[in-house]
Amino acid sequence: MKLFVLHTLMATPLRSICKASFCSSSKHLKGGVSMVQGASRGIGLEFVRQLLEKTEKDHVVATCRNPSGATGLLELKRRFEERLDIQQLDLTVESTIEASANFIRERYGSLNLLINASGVLSIPDVLHPETTLSKVQKSSLLFTYEVNAVGPILVIKHMWPLLKVGGASGTERDVAVIANLSARVGSIGDNRLGGWHSYRSSKAALNQLTKTISVEFARRKDPVICILLHPGTVDTDLSRPFQRNVPEDKLFTKEFSVQKLLSIINNAKSSDNGKFFAWDGQEIPW
Repeated sequence: MKLFVLHTLMATPLRSICKASFCSSSKHLKGGVSMVQGASRGIGLEFVRQLLEKTEKDHVVATCRNPSGATGLLELKRRFEERLDIQQLDLTVESTIEASANFIRERYGSLNLLINASGVLSIPDVLHPETTLSKVQKSSLLFTYEVNAVGPILVIKHMWPLLKVGGASGTERDVAVIANLSARVGSIGDNRLGGWHSYRSSKAALNQLTKTISVEFARRKDPVICILLHPGTVDTDLSRPFQRNVPEDKLFTKEFSVQKLLSIINNAKSSDNGKFFAWDGQEIPW
């Protein structure tokens, strides 16, 4: 029942704060345009920061469910007022995804990079990774699937017509890139410990959906590729309850992980379409 109430609250669209002080109407802006979905904290917020700091021309559209409470994003907005736009997007409400796509179309006309960074593993007193089959609940399976798999794919559905090659500074890419943050535990071939049924299966579903999209892009000969990225175990709110047994040298800072992931993204080629990479560039088995 608690999970149902939480889901209902999350499905209520929040008022966008992208009003006069946050948005301008010109498409004629220099540099590339990146979108980071799930940008209010953790890895998503760090992607926004590094994308803005690496050049003086590129623009970033950062989306999250509750912009007014995203203190980290608001601080970046004060630093990069002309190059950062913040949009409200709730993965469980498709109309908010469509609204963000319309905003990008009207303001910029196109998009060079899409990063789906959001994800859910646990929610205190509501959602916990299952340690045994007896703890699996239908509500947990459906909720994690909706957030970790369905939502990112709907974002791609609406952003795909906007993805174009070119414009992004500091990269040699000849393709636009969609990067979905997955996890090594989503690999079926690498699963030796079991458990975490909802999280594992939702990430496995994200992997399959992304792979399927990549096949369609290749068949259409679109200059767009889809890749999956495993960031490693990163010191964020998502992983913090589960860090006790992680070796010190395997627990990464957000800065380190995102730097590695951006290197993979910026060097991505057409031949990487549909591949699943770890933070160090090594491919992960399906």
